Amino acid sequence: MVRLRSSLRLYPPGLPRLSLSRHMRLALLLVLTAAILEAILHTRSWAVQQPDHELDEPFYTSCQEPAIDQPREKAAMVMLVRNQELMKALKTVQSIENHFNQWFQYPIVFLNDEPFSKEFISVMNVTVSGEARFELLPQKDWLFPEWMDATSAKAAVKAQGEAGILYAGLETYHHMCRFYSGKFYTLEALKDYKWYWRIEPDVDFYCSITYDPFVEMAKHDKVYGFTIALPEEPRTCPSLFRKMADYKELNNIPTTELWKATVAASWVPWPLRSFMSWFGHRDRAGDGWSLCHYWSNFEIANMDFFRTKEYQTLFEYLDKTGGFYYERWGDAAVHSLALHMLLPSHKVHHFEDFGYRHDWFFQCPANALDGQLLDSKLLPVGPYYPEREGGIGCRCECDGSRIRNFPEYCTDKLKQPNTARRLSMVESVRSWFP
Repeated sequence: MVRLRSSLRLYPPGLPRLSLSRHMRLALLLVLTAAILEAILHTRSWAVQQPDHELDEPFYTSCQEPAIDQPREKAAMVMLVRNQELMKALKTVQSIENHFNQWFQYPIVFLNDEPFSKEFISVMNVTVSGEARFELLPQKDWLFPEWMDATSAKAAVKAQGEAGILYAGLETYHHMCRFYSGKFYTLEALKDYKWYWRIEPDVDFYCSITYDPFVEMAKHDKVYGFTIALPEEPRTCPSLFRKMADYKELNNIPTTELWKATVAASWVPWPLRSFMSWFGHRDRAGDGWSLCHYWSNFEIANMDFFRTKEYQTLFEYLDKTGGFYYERWGDAAVHSLALHMLLPSHKVHHFEDFGYRHDWFFQCPANALDGQLLDSKLLPVGPYYPEREGGIGCRCECDGSRIRNFPEYCTDKLKQPNTARRLSMVESVRSWFP
């Protein structure tokens, strides 16, 4: 056997050689095995239970003859908008009128923190087929809360803007997020409505919506409906998940399947896992938040849920922490985490048959094969894209060969509690990419 020269020895000359006894090696092996096993068991404890059947399917998978004589729900479409956004607001209203409201004629409530101009009111009164209402927000619901040090909050907003955090340097954006997170639901102007459909300036609806989503939500015992799910910008809300998880623990709120779906369980074994809680987006045990949330610029929801003492108490708790200003907590993240904490999964609905665009993100279902009601005298003539096998859209004016232009990871993750289907390893990897 060839002897190694001293220069090639593993241990430099003069240093004592580490030698472990057989019992010590065995003990280390057992500890390592136990740690790996514990980490596996821990992550499995966060696995979402697989239902034996689909809990949330599209209400319809083809065009329907609009039921124009059907009783309506106590519902309205709501847009928060400013006078200078008139043309963007008009684009949205024309789109939703052409694709839905021309048949159902629900009211549209416009909200503003300043009085609406005569031009805005005139244009919308002509465009909206139902009632157009124009409401001025109470200052107490829009500006800094009375108990907050406004000077300190403004300094925090400025610092966030200088740090380049998305929209965080805009004081009005913080006001908007806080308003939509809680104060919106207690507005006197909306007290007569049970359902709302949130719409934003400068969005497109691509498909004909030939059924009443408010009626279907009520019929199927749904509370919240969405189109797009995305990861939150991490720097906007580093402490939000921790605050939410603390509230859940403090009030002994049981863990729902939706809460499991939103959590990213830590692979770090006990007792080292608790050190992970020092980082953002972690609970006290060290488990993380996936950052996945429903994009709230589109939402159809039951206002009664958000008016409950259960939700409003949670909002007041979050509000008192100051996170809407000292960080830039978004209403989308707040809504999503609250829903995941307080609702069973079957009460959340994905409007996957709706074609929708906001900013550069879109959802575009393919048109249903043999489902376009070509003889209908109510539906628009077109043009619309060709039908495709497996399509569920109605006269969609977008190319359904690409349903979404964003990664589907969050959509798939948040829909897990409602679907019996599980992604393969290859599909899971693909879901990270557009």
